[in-house]
Amino acid sequence: MRIHLSAPCSLWLAGAFIGALTLGAAAQQPAEPGPSATPAPAATPAAAPALPAGSPLIGRPGSEAAAKLAPVNGPPIATAADKLPVTKLKVPAGFNVEVYAAGMANARSLAQSDKGTVFVGSRLVDKVYAIVDKDGKRSVKIIASGLYRPNGVAFHDGTLFIAELSKIDKIDKIEDVIDNPPKPTTIYDNLPKDEAHGWKFIAVGPDNKLYVPVGQPGNNVLHDDAHGQIRRINLDGTGAEVVAYGVRNSVGFDWDPETKQMYFTDNGRDWMSEDVPQDELNRVTKVGEDFGAPYCYQGNISDPDFGWGHSCSDYTPPVGLMGPHVASLGMRFYTGNMFPKSYKDAIFVARHGSWNRTHKAGGDVAVVKLNKDGTVKSVEPFLTGFLEDNKYVGRPVDVMQMKDGSLLVSDDWNGAVYRVSYGKKVASK
Repeated sequence: MRIHLSAPCSLWLAGAFIGALTLGAAAQQPAEPGPSATPAPAATPAAAPALPAGSPLIGRPGSEAAAKLAPVNGPPIATAADKLPVTKLKVPAGFNVEVYAAGMANARSLAQSDKGTVFVGSRLVDKVYAIVDKDGKRSVKIIASGLYRPNGVAFHDGTLFIAELSKIDKIDKIEDVIDNPPKPTTIYDNLPKDEAHGWKFIAVGPDNKLYVPVGQPGNNVLHDDAHGQIRRINLDGTGAEVVAYGVRNSVGFDWDPETKQMYFTDNGRDWMSEDVPQDELNRVTKVGEDFGAPYCYQGNISDPDFGWGHSCSDYTPPVGLMGPHVASLGMRFYTGNMFPKSYKDAIFVARHGSWNRTHKAGGDVAVVKLNKDGTVKSVEPFLTGFLEDNKYVGRPVDVMQMKDGSLLVSDDWNGAVYRVSYGKKVASK
């Protein structure tokens, strides 16, 4: 039974993860025992500290190889423009890669205004940036600060929408006030406050409504009906409803330019194995579809913990698989005319890269080409070079088509945005 979105977002988990940290007491030297005394039992090792709820390390196997795997933290500050790894990035013949803007710590989601300003969200810092072209020069401005995980940004009819961890804000007529923007106004705050998978992507759909995901509050957990979903909301923050269930952690979606059906990336669970499950590319064909998590992953793997009593056939399968643990994030349909015709209506997907694989995968931008029925025909690497000798030199997060048909790619590792073009290279401003 689904609960109403206005119900309290209390989380019930399988097992308790909160407890006092226990320190082993120092053993006292006992007195010399008499003939009938019973020897004191040997001291037991102190219990390991409990992991906090939602920790990505919960469920990690005890093997030596798995013990070496943990989330990969990027540099704390943005990389200087002349130190960016742009010369290491590779694209197919005829394409070019250049630095579009730098100096934006933890640059994440992208949105563009009608006048060409590019807005950039962040997850680990409190800022939203704007990349502004003025008088032939490109500059970066901080347009909002003091926010909490403002990962998602969307622009619609002059208004900038910002998705924080537990609320959605807006700044009206942002282009008119970009040199002195006001504090964002909150329009919706009925979102959970869980840190695990709490950062939000946001976009405005063809129906002129805001779409925002709410991930599972942990790697692989049973949860209430306020999690594991994608919601849509009126532009004024009213009328929230769930359009997709069974979503583990989506950080990117877009709409097919012809059918207007929503496609979204979804990250598979960790610690099942290094090679399964794969990330998913899903398609919403009707409101309320269930995509299986945490009971079923990649459409055909029953979860070993929660799959009992559930069949994968009861859920909507993905239209394509994106690779194991590659962290498929931002995605966009390509509708421009700059790239060759073979890329028309294909999907570009930023794969942030794995952390819980011995040999890392992803760390690139892939191009997904579709069959006529909307399923995946092929997944091909497009922009590579972020992963070198099993270490990251950059990590792509989001992609966005510019008005001229070029493609922007954000990199939160370096705090930069790159531009991919086709044909004769034009120098950056």
